[in-house]
Amino acid sequence: MSVTEHKILPKAFSTESAQRALSLARQTLQIEADAILAMKARMSDNADEPLARAVGVLLECKGRVVVSGIGKSGHIGRKIAATFASTGTPALFMHPAEAAHGDLGMVTPNDVFIAISNSGETAELMAIVPIIKRMGAYLIAMTGNDDSSLALLSAIHLNVGVDKEACTLNLAPTASTTATLAMGDALAVSLLDARGFMEEDFARSHPGGALGRRLLTHVRDVMRTGDAIPAVTSDVSLSAALMEITRKGMAMTAVVDDDYRPIGVFTDGDLRRLLERGDDFTKSSIADVMHRGPRTITPDQLAVDAVQLMEEFRINQVLVADAAGKLVGALHIHDLTRAKVI
Repeated sequence: MSVTEHKILPKAFSTESAQRALSLARQTLQIEADAILAMKARMSDNADEPLARAVGVLLECKGRVVVSGIGKSGHIGRKIAATFASTGTPALFMHPAEAAHGDLGMVTPNDVFIAISNSGETAELMAIVPIIKRMGAYLIAMTGNDDSSLALLSAIHLNVGVDKEACTLNLAPTASTTATLAMGDALAVSLLDARGFMEEDFARSHPGGALGRRLLTHVRDVMRTGDAIPAVTSDVSLSAALMEITRKGMAMTAVVDDDYRPIGVFTDGDLRRLLERGDDFTKSSIADVMHRGPRTITPDQLAVDAVQLMEEFRINQVLVADAAGKLVGALHIHDLTRAKVI
């Protein structure tokens, strides 16, 4: 048996065991899917539906959203707070035990406090909830029991109850944590839409990621400028244009008029095609062989727009012209690769 085969199916793990594992996996996914669908079915279309009210409160929040929970609910709470923060709602996670030992000082009357507890009776949360209310922070609870202490103390209660856990012992938080996470996502998505949160806003909070680079990098940030732009006038010889291509290393040159507006372009590919045809181009001027009406882009456009332009017209370079039509830059696909836009 190869090393790979051994890793796939250890001798101690029989075919029957594998089949049971797969059966339980499918059962787990079904139970958790059913739990989410049951939450969806419980929601009405009324404006006073708890989730709609919660979105309204969060939208009007002048402070931050403070999410709290302990154990598995705490892990889910951290994810919910992170999702809020990355989608335009200032948020943080507060551990309830730490809150009782000084961290409550971070909560202000302008904040919305989201308390998460499946039972709705978690001692660590119940110890700080009265103080949260006295401070004037708005309390939203996410529990699995409408009649729980936490639910009754909250201004808005979001019911995340499930019929059963996916755990075969019906003990480990599985379906309940999935339902709570899904409710948090439902809140965040509804809230970002109400805020008019756009891709550009998302990119600003994710500048280190691929999306951030795609949505925050403009052509002006990566284009070649000044003496690095390959450019000749239309009256020069083809030989002179080839020297410009060689000097600037972009495998192309722009052809400009007296006002420095691009009127044509000549690339290495054009040169290869001339050679293949056997044309005598030693006495040609660049005006005789250039492509007229070159593709251009403005410096204020996103770099990803340049990528799309190159892909659409199957080109590796694009000229950059300002609002007056003057040549201000040049962009090679390698520039976009180095900037990690593609």
